[in-house]
Amino acid sequence: MQKSTTTSLEDDLARVSALASRPVEHPHELASHLRQIYHAVFDVDFARFDPAAVTQQSPALMKQVFAARIQLRDRIADWRSRGLMTRPVQNALRDVFRIARYGADMLGEMGIRHARLGEGETPRRAFTGTDYNTFVHPKYDNGENIAFQSGDVIVVRGAAHNSAAIARIGDVDTLFSHVAMVYIDKDGKHWVVEALIEDGSVITPLERFLEHGLGRAVLYRHMDSALAARAAETIHGRVLASQTGFARHIPYDFSMRLRGKRKLFCAKLVHLAFKDASNGQVLLPAFKTRFDSRNRPFYRAIGVKAKETFAPGDIDIDPAFDLVAEWQDYRATPALRGQDMIMTKFFEWMETRGWRFKPDFLIELIAVFGRLSSRLSNRAKELISSVVPKVPSNMTRSCIALIAMLHKSAEGLVPGLKALDEDHIRMTRRPLHPREVLAHLERIREASNGRVGYLVGKV
Repeated sequence: MQKSTTTSLEDDLARVSALASRPVEHPHELASHLRQIYHAVFDVDFARFDPAAVTQQSPALMKQVFAARIQLRDRIADWRSRGLMTRPVQNALRDVFRIARYGADMLGEMGIRHARLGEGETPRRAFTGTDYNTFVHPKYDNGENIAFQSGDVIVVRGAAHNSAAIARIGDVDTLFSHVAMVYIDKDGKHWVVEALIEDGSVITPLERFLEHGLGRAVLYRHMDSALAARAAETIHGRVLASQTGFARHIPYDFSMRLRGKRKLFCAKLVHLAFKDASNGQVLLPAFKTRFDSRNRPFYRAIGVKAKETFAPGDIDIDPAFDLVAEWQDYRATPALRGQDMIMTKFFEWMETRGWRFKPDFLIELIAVFGRLSSRLSNRAKELISSVVPKVPSNMTRSCIALIAMLHKSAEGLVPGLKALDEDHIRMTRRPLHPREVLAHLERIREASNGRVGYLVGKV
């Protein structure tokens, strides 16, 4: 039987759009609609559609997916004012946004005929590219390049396995591992103010930030532009003082707590900027990420003490911000999606099956030398950088060990996933769906005899 064309896929997306615009009166009704949207995308069978037709129509289909997502996001403020944004609704909305991005990524990958980043290649500068890499909210789309404003917030995803782990920490998966704030000085120079694990709070040229091997980036803008500009100026001044010797260095805050100013993590920096600029009246985010108590041993090992926090992905459902523009490099998204699925399964196995990371002598050695490296010269740090990242002085040995085990355990699964995806593309001319990747990883667990890399559980 001949496969259907994209008409069926367009019909599926039209049904999603209809669900996105449906009026609701009660939180449970809204949560139900969002779950229907999620399953409409998660359960889609791409085998129903002609790959050549989907490839040809991918730009229009991606636009349709983005429009449906914006349609939902623009309703959050109204839902919140009506008391509809309960925890189940928040989580369902996060799930919808995540799976919709995966679906659009897959369409984008088909549109570029499954081109991948070559050895040594890095993604393009964020918000560039001619393969429909950037989508802009209609409110801000004037046909020209995006003009940044002081106080804009950029949420990104890096290419490392640890970035995937950061995006997964908390009660709901996200696609983002870092957030930074744009500051434009009186001379018109563009900077980002950010908090990094290895360096603490720093100021970076915006151009360098956008060129730093990102796979996806989203630009958000606070509704109160004057407040946002004050927030950027306030936090820039604070971090600049710490870098020029007029104030103490601001180290990274592994606790993930929002209280205090002495230490900052990336989202806490943005939180503090808006809090100080508003005299404590604006407290971000509107909806916080929570830590699953079943995985408390893991969180304690990496230094997390908070029960809930501000995670980078929380801005994605914050009604105080507009989503201005969204970018992704489709040559990089397959690898990011694979990393996401690996970390989703790792955390699921820890949370629901009691699996735990168990170090061996090599990991203990890495933890010791990594801890020592924080007190050594930059040259000494470079010598061990192949086995452990740049380590700040306040990172514990247990945190170093977990980062190393996460990385090495995930890295061991990558070749098999990559080969599976390449075979699937050769046979079907479409990438593996996240559903198929998760099923494959579950088969690996079942055949693993209770060990996947450094993650160990019951047989």
